[in-house]
Amino acid sequence: MAHHDPAAAHTADPAPAQFPSDDGPVVLDRRDGPHGEVVLRRHAERYEIIANGCFLMDTSDGRSERLLIDAALDALDAPGGPRTGLRLLIGGLGVGFSLARAAAEPRWGEIAVVEREGAVIDWHRSGPLDAYSAHALDDPRVRVVEADLVGYVRDAETRFDALCLDIDNGPDWTVTENNGTLYSPSGLVACRERLEPAGVLAVWSAQPSAGFEAALREAGFTDVRTLQVPVARGVPDVVHIGVKA
Repeated sequence: MAHHDPAAAHTADPAPAQFPSDDGPVVLDRRDGPHGEVVLRRHAERYEIIANGCFLMDTSDGRSERLLIDAALDALDAPGGPRTGLRLLIGGLGVGFSLARAAAEPRWGEIAVVEREGAVIDWHRSGPLDAYSAHALDDPRVRVVEADLVGYVRDAETRFDALCLDIDNGPDWTVTENNGTLYSPSGLVACRERLEPAGVLAVWSAQPSAGFEAALREAGFTDVRTLQVPVARGVPDVVHIGVKA
């Protein structure tokens, strides 16, 4: 769910709520989670998630998070027409842009969201982030799993048509050291095994990674490509895509 510096991002979406102007961030909740401290704060007209003092993501824009879902769905469409009843795994709830996009698409028949921070789930169930996930947690197709994504991908028995993963700033910039195993050869093999035949792996990143593209191909993915979303400053956000051979 991690994204880079909010000032470097994105053309802002209209916020679901209007806030009084202030001079700095206001802490709304602070929790000790399984991997350290996690904080929800409001800064001007956006909400921000901070972990161990490190900015993860905010509600200023959701273009690349929505692209994560759209690109996976496009890659799943067969030549004979759009497929329905598809099973989707979203790795990382974050501020909810990806989940909201998925829940708005009826072709997803089942949506599992794996989020390791219980606080983040609470902020969507009974907090201000519910507006950004568009109340999607109430959708009967949506199942929220409080678990570490790395272990879930390795151990779960369910297979999915698409894995849309957004738990780090990208394969080369992880939030915690353990997350790096997700992008390793063994982690990518686990992702491939969690997919149905011709299933799609989509991974959000704050910057392109040629090394990760190569790793996807070596792990048995085809049609590997990188889609870019330009930002106001710096390198573009990207979505890496691969299809299970």
